[in-house]
Parts: sequence; structure tokens; C-alpha cells
Amino acid sequence: MTAAPVIRSVAVLGAGTMGAQIAAHVANAGVAVLLLDLTSEIAREGLKRARDLKPDPFFTPAAARLVATGGLETDFDRIAEVDWIVEAVVEQIEIKRALLERVDAARRPGTIVTSNTSGIPIAAMAEGRSDEFRRHWLGTHFFNPPRYLRLVEIIPTPETDPAIVARISRFADVRLGKGVVVAKDTPNFIANHIGLFGVVQTLRALESGDYTIEEIDAITGPALGRPKSATFRTMDIAGLDVLGHVARNLAARLTSDEARRQFALPPLVESLIEKGWVGEKSGQGFYKRQKRAASTSSPQGGESEILTLDPATLAYRARQSPRLAALDAARAIDDAGERIKTLFLGRDKVGGFLRATLGPTLLYTARVAPSIAYSIDDVDRAMKWGFGWELGPFEIWDAIGVREVTEAVGETDLPPLVADVLRSGRNRFRDRALPPAGEGLQILKAAKDRQRVVSRNAGASLVDLGDGVLAVEFHSKMNAIGGDTIQMLHAGVKEAARNFTALVVGNEAPNFSAGANLMLLLLEAQEANWDEIDMMVRAFQGATQALRCAEVPVVACPAGLTLGGGCEIAIYADRIQAAAECYIGLVEVGVGLIPAGGGTKEMLVRSVADLPDPRADLLPFVQRVFETIGFARVSTSAADAERLGYVRSTDAITMKRSNVSAKGIVLRPFERTFPLEARACLRRSSSASTLRGVPVASANTTRSSAGRSPGSWRAGRCRTKRRLPRCSCSIWSAKLFSSCAASARRWSESNTR
Repeated sequence: MTAAPVIRSVAVLGAGTMGAQIAAHVANAGVAVLLLDLTSEIAREGLKRARDLKPDPFFTPAAARLVATGGLETDFDRIAEVDWIVEAVVEQIEIKRALLERVDAARRPGTIVTSNTSGIPIAAMAEGRSDEFRRHWLGTHFFNPPRYLRLVEIIPTPETDPAIVARISRFADVRLGKGVVVAKDTPNFIANHIGLFGVVQTLRALESGDYTIEEIDAITGPALGRPKSATFRTMDIAGLDVLGHVARNLAARLTSDEARRQFALPPLVESLIEKGWVGEKSGQGFYKRQKRAASTSSPQGGESEILTLDPATLAYRARQSPRLAALDAARAIDDAGERIKTLFLGRDKVGGFLRATLGPTLLYTARVAPSIAYSIDDVDRAMKWGFGWELGPFEIWDAIGVREVTEAVGETDLPPLVADVLRSGRNRFRDRALPPAGEGLQILKAAKDRQRVVSRNAGASLVDLGDGVLAVEFHSKMNAIGGDTIQMLHAGVKEAARNFTALVVGNEAPNFSAGANLMLLLLEAQEANWDEIDMMVRAFQGATQALRCAEVPVVACPAGLTLGGGCEIAIYADRIQAAAECYIGLVEVGVGLIPAGGGTKEMLVRSVADLPDPRADLLPFVQRVFETIGFARVSTSAADAERLGYVRSTDAITMKRSNVSAKGIVLRPFERTFPLEARACLRRSSSASTLRGVPVASANTTRSSAGRSPGSWRAGRCRTKRRLPRCSCSIWSAKLFSSCAASARRWSESNTR
């Protein structure tokens, strides 16, 4: 079978908010991008706005060098050079059709063309285009911001070649690190359709006057397994004008008056849009940030304060702390499903709100799911990846119970999906948890399900991953490192030496580790137990040295926050398999301490390992490390961590982290490596003026350019460990634990031959 062509270059048409950020994330993956707008100047301004955004859409400033800009009139013929064209212009079908007509004439046969529209029918946009164009045409709906929100909805038409769907899905999944859901070509696709219905139910609850904005945000935030921004803060961030546009677009495409009424925004939202109070970009929406007035104690004025809108008067007032006893009690429930069930069935204000808002949303989702998605699994993944829900709608159905939901809401006209479940005598849509989005994404969980936990304490576990690989899994709060964790690291090194061929240090939580448990250190310091503190420091140093001198290869898999002691554990492994969204740093100086686990020594060793000349002045190299540690610098991405020295060029960076819920912990293993040649490109590229001319180094060239000779990465390592070969792209192109396991296993096998 012939392999599908690799996508090596992309053109984005439209340098607005979404177009520029899509271009940025494609550049993050090391792919050359051509960003076009009406004129070159407009395109450059769009790219500049993207570079100024916070949070940053680029992994590193160097990534922006891969984005070339141009005008639709002066540089349009350059789209013939690219493999994928993304249309991201204004949401007006006639403008899009006119542009696509030009694309059809200028593109190279075989080039994929997609639209980032959030709701315009994909098939309708391609009417009148050539047969070859329509075979390569589909929708790719990124969620904003593209770097940070995982969801990409892929929307093929009946004429789209299935091979093209597979090709673009794989690129979005593997290279861009996105969660891909294939959706049907229906109004607003999956996530926005269901999400907007839930927002309208919440706005109607606010309109009733029974709940304040603060109460609703308290209920619909982390207590419900949703982001901290909850409902109204999220709307302010996204923009009420965007909300209005999406609602009007959806209403225009729905076929019945009843369906349109379900998505009609309350007059309050329309009034705010008319006033221009559309959220954060206008300075006010449901919330308003205002600087405190000057006073005798503070003549220049105090810090800014957040005011809340009074829906009845449209005036802003001081924020009110919600007093909801049910939420206070629910905080003790760690399991998200059990917590939601308790709140939903509660006979109090919180329960009443959820039965009036979440209940209809669950019923509506079950009613429309067959028409908008190919499976209920896709619906759950779309809401989790696109809106940050901890549990998808059908997972919530199963957590509460199908019968309990219908009885609590009092609905008699049940959707067919619900009626079928009840008719069969079941009370759940699934007998098991939501399956992983791809094969091999639950290796650690599957190992634990097969009773492969070798040893366990309160801070960590040893898990047999199979194939001779042992894992040390942290599971304390925020994966903070305490005595239990250190004890299990030592035990893991010994157990791996006796009965395994490799050791992996990783976990399924959003964050690898927030660092050492400094509260224990503070308590000992307050009691002046200096000998105890000395023992704690020695024990931690012993753990990192044990990893360094282990008789088997050690691979660390940091993701999310990897701070302080967590950083030291990672950098003492033989190899790091880092998630692209990995925030690594030695931050102890920020609380008045010096890193004590050996991180300062390791960073210094790394800084001088590749001196251009043995007689070179050491000061610049030492100064860089001193400043990195002294200013407690934390990387903004794994690529940035390489710039700071926490990640080496021989380590691997992977773009994707998959969400699978397991006992309230989000499983986020990594899927594919961030190509070494792409990283070399980001380091070395000084211009992206020609798409085909971007310098790309091979993996071997990358390491040679770093001044390394084969095997020299082990300089300064414990001499008791056998020499391991350098990793290669082929080794690091698999999923997190399987990748680490395979890599380590190959190392071991190569050393026993």
C-alpha cells in the first residue's frame, strides 16, 4: 500500500483572529505556513496581533519565522506550492464561494482545501467547483484558541474522498496534536450546537431572577467538572458578539420554528450587544474590571476590582460571594460523576438549577446526537475537548442514571436513544467508561485494571506495564513530592533492576508534579528541626541519583506543570518524553529556597557539556544557568524548555495529550513525537519567504549541529550504567507509555546482544 503524501506546507487564507492563530499552531508543529489576507500589510498586522496575544499562540518566538505573509492579489499564485489550504475569511458564504472559485483555479491537483467555518454548510460552499476540488474539500473547524483547545471537528461532504478525510485527520491528530472528531454537515456541527443549547438554558435561568451571575458561575464551574471560567466569564472571554453571531447562524439553518425558539437569546444578551458591552475585548460584559477610586491612603488609586452586572438594571455592582451549602459539601467528593449526581438530585437551590438547565441539555443532546454525530462517543469527546468538560453529556447520563435523569426532569416525550435504553432494562448508555480515542491510549490504566500494581503507598505506585517495563506513577495531590514518593522512586529503581528491563516515571494527571511538598519543609523549619531537613534533602538527592545510576534505562514523561522537584526528577532521567504543553522550571527561588535535588548541578553540567573550545570562557555559560534558576524561569512550552536547557535536543517532544477519565483524573498520554527535524527548523530558520526553501535538518544533522558526537550525551552520567545509543525519530514516534516502553526495551535489547 502506498503511503499518503506528507503535508509539508500549509496556506491560511485570512489573517484574522482564527486564521493567524491556526497559522501559528501549524508553525508550532514545524510546518511552513503562508498567511494571506487582502494585502501583505494586513497579513503582517494579523500575524503581529497573534504574536502579541496572551496566552501566546506560539511555542517560541522562533516559530513565527515559519510563517510567511502575503496578499491575496499579489501572492495568490503561491498557493500552488502548498499541500493544504485553509480558508478562514469572514463568515459570509458568498465571499467564501468567490474565494474558493479562485482557489480552484490556482491550486495544484491533489491539494487539500478546507474551511474553518463554525457553521456555514460545507457542501454548500463548494457548489460549482470542479470534481477534483470537491474530492479534496472538507471542513476543519478549530476551536479558539487553536493552540490550547484540543478539538478539531472534521466535516466531510458526500463527495469528499475518504482517503483525504483520513489524511487530514491523521495530520491534525499526529502532527498538530488535536483531538479529532468527524462530524456531520449540520448546523454548528457538534460541540457548538450542544454547547449553545446549554448556554441558552443558563441564560433563561438568569432571566428568571432566581439566581445571580455569581451563583450560576459557582455552580457551572469546577463543581460541575467545567473550567474555572464557568459560564459568564467564558462568554465574556469569547465575546457576546460571537455568541450572538453563532446563535443567529444556527437559528437561520434550523428547519422548524420550535427549534429556532430553543436557541433564541434572551433580550438581556441582545441589549448588551447593542450597547457594545460584548465582554473582555470591550472592557465590560457580564463582568467589568474597574480600578478602585483614589483615597487618602492610596492617592493614585488602588488595584482593579471586578464588578458584576445586575441584569435587572444593567448597572454594575460589587461582586457577591455565593452561599450555596450544597457546593461546599460537594467539594469533598473527588469523583466527578458522583459529585454531579449528588448536586443534580439535591433538593436545594443547586439541584433545582441543574434540573432546569443541565436536564434539558442532556435530553436535547440525546435527541439530536444521531443527526449531528456518528456516535455518542464522538459527542462526549467533542464536548470534553472543545469546552473543557470533565465528563461528556452521555457520561453524565450514565453517572446520574438514565432513569434518574428522566424522573428528575419529569420528561415523558423521551428521545429514541433514551427510550431504547430504558426499554432494554438498562440504566446506562455504556456498560464501561468512554473508550479511548485511539488504540494504546490507556496503557497505564489498562495495566492497573489487570491488577498489575506491584507496590503502592499514598504518594505513588509501581505498575507493571508489560513487556518488561515498570512505571512509577505519582498520585498525591498535585503530584507533590513527599516522603512516600521518594520511597517509591527508590523502590522502583530496585524493582526494575531485579525484574524489569526499563523504568518509566509518569502519570495520568494533567500535571506531572507541582514540586516538593514545601509545607513539610516549612513545619520542620518552624520547629528548628534542622537534622530532619537535612535528612529530607539527602533523601531527595538520593532519589534523583538513583534514577541517574539505575541499572536500566529511565524515561520521564513530564506534562503540564513540572516544577521544582518534579523538574529535577525529569532532568535526571536518561530520556525525557515531554508533552508540547509542558511547563518546566526550577522555581524554588520564588519562595526563598535553592533547588536541593541536584537540579543546579545538572543544569550547570548541561551548560558546559558542549563548549566550543575547552579553553572557552565559562562565565557566559554559567551566567545563563544562574539567571534561569535565579529568576525561577518556567518554560512556556516543551520547545521553550529546550531553549532554557530543561529539555535536550536528544529528548522527545510530543504534540498530543489524550483525555480519558479515570477516577476523576484526566488521563493525558502523548501520542506522537514533535519531529526533531521540525525543532531544528525552528532553531535554524531565519526566513520563511519560500515555503519549499525552509531549512530542515535530519535527526542526525540536528544532533551534529548541537556539537554532539554519537554517545556523547552520556557525559557526566553514572559510569555504572551501560552506554545507551542516542534516540531516533523512529523510536520516538509512538504513544506515551508504549513509546517510552518501546524505546527503553530497545535500549535494553541492544545492550544485551
